Amino acid sequence: MEGSSIRTLEKIFVFYGANCGKDESYVKAAHRLGEVLGRKGIDLIYEGESLGLMGCVSTAITVHGRRVLGIVPSAFTEKKLDWKNMWKKVESCNHA
Repeated sequence: MEGSSIRTLEKIFVFYGANCGKDESYVKAAHRLGEVLGRKGIDLIYEGESLGLMGCVSTAITVHGRRVLGIVPSAFTEKKLDWKNMWKKVESCNHA
């Protein structure tokens, strides 16, 4: 079409759970999504922390040199969080 322009997707907002779920296929799918987005040069924006499935997506994207912006709502920072358990979840997802 004359006069039309094609825009390339540069950033995407993804929402996943803050845990890994009970099925290993969720972790693999989240990691694969991050790999595909990273290889295509797409940056990630998400709400929350880099835990669970979101951690898997964000880690895979950064491995491919892309940027990740995590927006943490104030409601998250006001609660008393169990950091020890959160890091266990992150580590298990990072090894997927």
